[in-house]
Amino acid sequence: MRLTMLFGMVLAAGLLALSPVHAEEVKLEHKGLTLNASLEKADASWPAGPVVLMVHGTLAHNGMEIITTLQGLFADRGVSSLAINLSLGLNDRHGMYDCKTPHTHKHTDALDEIATWLGWLKGRGVERVVLLGHSRGGNQAAWFVAERGDPLITQLVLVAPATWSAEYAAADYEKRYATELAPLVAKAEQMIGEGQATSFMEQVDFIYCEDTQATAEAFVSYHGPDSRMDTPTLVPKISKPMLVFVGSEDQVVAGLEDAMTPLAEKDAVELEVIEGADHFFRDLYAEDLVDRSVEFIGAQ
Repeated sequence: MRLTMLFGMVLAAGLLALSPVHAEEVKLEHKGLTLNASLEKADASWPAGPVVLMVHGTLAHNGMEIITTLQGLFADRGVSSLAINLSLGLNDRHGMYDCKTPHTHKHTDALDEIATWLGWLKGRGVERVVLLGHSRGGNQAAWFVAERGDPLITQLVLVAPATWSAEYAAADYEKRYATELAPLVAKAEQMIGEGQATSFMEQVDFIYCEDTQATAEAFVSYHGPDSRMDTPTLVPKISKPMLVFVGSEDQVVAGLEDAMTPLAEKDAVELEVIEGADHFFRDLYAEDLVDRSVEFIGAQ
């Protein structure tokens, strides 16, 4: 992902958003933290489904523009949704993550939280879930289905899901922070090996956050070499029907269309390129995205 420009774009897209008019905030407990989510019920029979379970992008939240817009548009089309706030290690978190807050969260924490919310939906009698993720949330959603899965999930919708390569990640980090990434990853891995996984690497540049604090395990989770951070590499491991959206003007996720095109030749993968859309699919592009998603959901 092109981290150099994404943080400012996320701020612009996220801070001005409001919650859907009819959305209900729901909460549950998970590993000593309160998690919260926005539930948009299409009608009184909403547990019959489908319910779209939405996962937001990096350090973002469920009140950002793309998420609230999609929730409202799905509701207009008779589809309920649950947009979750990933805790990122914080209790009852709302809004963008403050870079000054020390980082103890890991990329893979999202998998446990997705599972927890699926359990909550099951407890309400929900019979069918479509898992939708945007940006990094798209990678986390795909990772969950590839390695864990759940019979409740019938389909997967990925909106501009994250791509990754070791070479690009290293070059992007050095361009942004004028610092080599590899020595920092090595330092963090050494700390983990010495039993200091939860100790802080002070004054370190982490994801989009300059000169902050992050634990060794957090740093390795987001910056260490792991091919599973590249969403297209997960696709062959997923048997669920999948719809992947690409914005033709997306300047954030690198190489997604080229990587997904050969994979889309398989029956279980559908690729939709929306001409003119950027990473956040604003305005009429969101309408196109939801219309195509509803068609996909209803076809199964």
